[in-house]
Amino acid sequence: MEILKCECVRKIYGEGSNQVKALNGIDLSVEKGEFVAIIGASGSGKSTLLHILGSVDKPTEGKVLIDGTDISAMDPTQSAIFRRRKVGLVYQFYNLIPTLTIRKNILMPLLLDKKKVDQEYFEKTVSTLGIGDKLEALPGQLSGGQQQRAAIARALIYRPALLLADEPTGNLDQKNREEIIDLLKLSNRNLKQTILLITHDEKIALEADRIITIEDGRIISDRRRR
Repeated sequence: MEILKCECVRKIYGEGSNQVKALNGIDLSVEKGEFVAIIGASGSGKSTLLHILGSVDKPTEGKVLIDGTDISAMDPTQSAIFRRRKVGLVYQFYNLIPTLTIRKNILMPLLLDKKKVDQEYFEKTVSTLGIGDKLEALPGQLSGGQQQRAAIARALIYRPALLLADEPTGNLDQKNREEIIDLLKLSNRNLKQTILLITHDEKIALEADRIITIEDGRIISDRRRR
């Protein structure tokens, strides 16, 4: 089942001689349950693509469909609601609310929508991520690796169609980098989560089932490893 489709996506910044083509005709299809790494050097367009897939930004041309919905046609309010409900975002710098407990940080997307918590799924998620004993702590009381686990749990709590991870290990030491990648793989396998991992690190990309390389705003390679 196709969960993501990009059709000739272009993103252009500036005008005239100052024009920059950040994305120049991206065609992409991702099936439900895939673990995909998107790799490229700084300035290749991979972060621009992530922002568009996360409905944080809009393409200049082309379509982006997530779970059958054309997100490129949404207004800002629609985009914010769709992002909260359908797209899990994990960044390098956690973005946890420092005054809220880990439990409330994880549940925040549901609380904003006044949705009932699926307690069984919540417990399975925090157990899978190894933070079941940290739920009443504040973010500042946790290590970097534990905070990133909480950020992943928050991204997963709405059972999103797509989890987008933008350099999620960039702020961690080697041990925690390996643990976070292992946890993403576990989420992909145990929770059947579709994951797009943005990275510049080829070693990390090799943990994914499929590696897409972007250069100068174009996909130059798309290879499956498994």
